[in-house]
Amino acid sequence: MSVATEIKTTLESALPDATVIVEDLTGGGDHFQAVVVSSIFEGKGLVEQHQLVYGALSEALEADRIHALALKTYTPQEWDRRQ
Repeated sequence: MSVATEIKTTLESALPDATVIVEDLTGGGDHFQAVVVSSIFEGKGLVEQHQLVYGALSEALEADRIHALALKTYTPQEWDRRQ
């Protein structure tokens, strides 16, 4: 399984209603951008949202499978406004 796929499936498992889009930014398999849309983010600040995502990915981060991760987190309403 690629690391991008691991990120996506891990986040979808941890945040069951989430829509997750993962992009390999460099093609090297260790620098990623993840867009995560979930209702669990409602009422939470940006730091709390990112903590939820990083918490779900802690194993992959600690094992150095992910060197860098740029995050963009949105509630479903915020995401709809961006579309």
